[in-house]
Amino acid sequence: MSGFNSPALALRLLGREWRSGELRVLILALLIAVTISTAISFFTNRIERSMTSRAAEFLGADMVISSRSPLPDLYAQQASAQGLRTSAQVGFSSVMASDSEMQLSSVKAVESGYPQRGELRITDQPFGEERTTGEIPAAGEVWIEPRLLNQLALQVGDSLEVGYASLRISALITHEPDRAADFYSLSPSVLMNLADIPATRIVQPGSRVSYRLLISGDAPALQGYRDWLEPQLEVNQRLTTVNDDNRQVGRALGRANQFLGLSSIAAVVLAGVAVALSAGRFAVRHFDASALLRCMGLSRRQVLQLFLSQLLMLGALATLAGLLLGWLVQWGLIALLQDLLPPDLPAPGLQPLWIGAATGLTALFGFALPPLLRLGRVAPLRVLRRDLAPMPSSSWFIYGLALTALCLLMWQFTGDLKLTLSMVFGGAAAALLMGLLAWLLLRASAAPLARASLAWRLGSGELLKQPAAAATQILAFGLIFMSMLVVIILRTELLSNWQDQLPADAPNHFALNILPEQADDFAAQLNTIGARSAPLYPVTPGRLVTINDQPVREQVTKDSQGERAINRDLSLTWAAEPAAGNQLREGSWWPSAPSEQPLVSIESELADSLGIKLDDQLGFVIAGQTLSARVSSIREVDWDNFTPNFYMIFSPGSLNDLPATLLTSFYLPSSERAALRDLTRAFPAMTLLEVEPILEQIRSILAQVTLAVEYVLVFVLLAGLTVLFAALQATLDQRLYQGALLRTLGAQKALLRRANRLEFTLLGALAGLMAVVASELATWALYRFALDLEWQPHLLFWLLAPLAGALLIGVAGALGTRAVVHQSPMRLINRSH
Repeated sequence: MSGFNSPALALRLLGREWRSGELRVLILALLIAVTISTAISFFTNRIERSMTSRAAEFLGADMVISSRSPLPDLYAQQASAQGLRTSAQVGFSSVMASDSEMQLSSVKAVESGYPQRGELRITDQPFGEERTTGEIPAAGEVWIEPRLLNQLALQVGDSLEVGYASLRISALITHEPDRAADFYSLSPSVLMNLADIPATRIVQPGSRVSYRLLISGDAPALQGYRDWLEPQLEVNQRLTTVNDDNRQVGRALGRANQFLGLSSIAAVVLAGVAVALSAGRFAVRHFDASALLRCMGLSRRQVLQLFLSQLLMLGALATLAGLLLGWLVQWGLIALLQDLLPPDLPAPGLQPLWIGAATGLTALFGFALPPLLRLGRVAPLRVLRRDLAPMPSSSWFIYGLALTALCLLMWQFTGDLKLTLSMVFGGAAAALLMGLLAWLLLRASAAPLARASLAWRLGSGELLKQPAAAATQILAFGLIFMSMLVVIILRTELLSNWQDQLPADAPNHFALNILPEQADDFAAQLNTIGARSAPLYPVTPGRLVTINDQPVREQVTKDSQGERAINRDLSLTWAAEPAAGNQLREGSWWPSAPSEQPLVSIESELADSLGIKLDDQLGFVIAGQTLSARVSSIREVDWDNFTPNFYMIFSPGSLNDLPATLLTSFYLPSSERAALRDLTRAFPAMTLLEVEPILEQIRSILAQVTLAVEYVLVFVLLAGLTVLFAALQATLDQRLYQGALLRTLGAQKALLRRANRLEFTLLGALAGLMAVVASELATWALYRFALDLEWQPHLLFWLLAPLAGALLIGVAGALGTRAVVHQSPMRLINRSH
């Protein structure tokens, strides 16, 4: 056809079809695909950045280099050269003295720029008005915790002896952002200026001093610096980041990121399926229009170009609208939840817009293009012979590209290649299994349904006539329900796991340096004040030096858990029974008959890092004495329960002749905190560590994680309902035509309504059953290989999923086919043809 103007004609046809409602389902599916991916990306990106920022408060920076010896100046110089902020810090324990009292305290000497993350809050007087400060103590001054003020009988303005230096107390510390760096260094805190260190004369060669370099900046610069730094690190130097500083926060963030990524994948795939189903219906309904265009002289290429131009315009319009809507949705959520979200929520970036646009275009061209390619293969003869449908084109290449692009998007959402591949191959296996089960169930139900009532035979007749096509429908519905079930199960169990990890009565105090002869009196005192206590554990410091008579330093890799463990004293204990949260992985607990040689149980991660096996001989140096012990068991330890946990537990009697103190943790309600003063006076040698502020920080982070999980679930359910609607619409024309024929042949409206309800109810029940089978397999694989959670069967869903599927699909199908009884058969037949 000469003078053919594809874009202009495509635009006119697009406008006409828009007015007629032909594109309603397709554009709705595409709009929701882009909106969901954009909104999820915006919301989770900002929440994730906020969670990471809050978690950085546990370090006081984005990353920290620490060592027991001074750090090279080159580290700070290189960080500054890459545009990063740095701040040096020196920490040590020292006895603080007043005229009449002494108290072991944790001293931290800092320079300008501390803290780099979080807030330092102080007050001028006990119980005075708290304020946030960006300053540090001036030279010659010191800030201390209020409890140290009480313990030393001092007042603000008095002098405090720190080594040989006399420093004036100018303020009281009410909050330090990096107090969680080490639970067992949380003795009363003293903050001083780094310039005053020489005057104290405390830091000398051989002193037990911790040197830290705090580093913060943009993520790309931090990653570049980390790549440069890691090869430079010495054996006694350690790099710590947000995710590996605190086990509770690190695991929560890791699992939250995995869940949000999985949820995003589910939403995007569901929306893509909705686009494919809608595009398939659009293509079938335009076979006649394509044949007419061919009769008017357009070539196959021109017809295909015309419809692809419509697709491109539709995609651009829906993508732009979806990006705008996704941006508005995330702002709406943030406005709605402003009281629950942190006040310093990061501003939205551009990355979610690119992700949303890429998702929309991938879903459009990957899933809508294969059905539309058939429009270019329609023969002109279809104008006379309506039964001439175009041969389906080979779309493996296009579908392959779409799936590859989706895999890349999944990788973008999860950041975990293993998790992405598990989803892809696990999803494919689940789809094949569900399809096979659906086909087998249909074949098995053919005989019973053949003897059922007329409504049942009418409702199931089409399903049994073409079991392969019916199995495809059940598979489509089943995949929808499976995706939603997996997300709901993950959400429920992750939240339950976090709540179990940090219950309301989690221990909020640690008591150290309790003298053995005071054990009974201390336990009685805790019982008197209403504290719930863990057992009292004897503790003595010791160092692991040999494994099977070989120096342990020869058997560790750099920067491993084992390498860090051998460069410091371990807290060694002995116990008759395993502690709560300890599970034996290998070996057995102590034998009933006393052993001639000391026995030791080792924590599993440390054992794996050092290559320690059962019956290995471990050599220790404890209080200047050497001790050899045989490994009798390897334990898995729950480090998240805020109770004393140990790498090494010896058999009773193994360490009897060595000096030891006692350690425990306990929970005391905030209303009873006044009793702590009497407790410290009754046991003056005891060191009491209050970890309630740390618990509150962790709970705050987990609350944000929970919030993100809840609202991502809403988006996934919305995507699932969209696919459900699209799947019903995809077969609606055929059902209306068959219903019109039955009415023409004399079928009553009530019979047709009942047959439709029964057909969709059967489809929904079978889809629900398939979904729960597949979701159990999917969650088992995810728990075992990706999320490191204990899997249990979800028996309740075996009942609820088929019932919910039958109800949801049954109601939706009945509503979608109302035209069968509300419109004349002639009109329906004409519309279908």
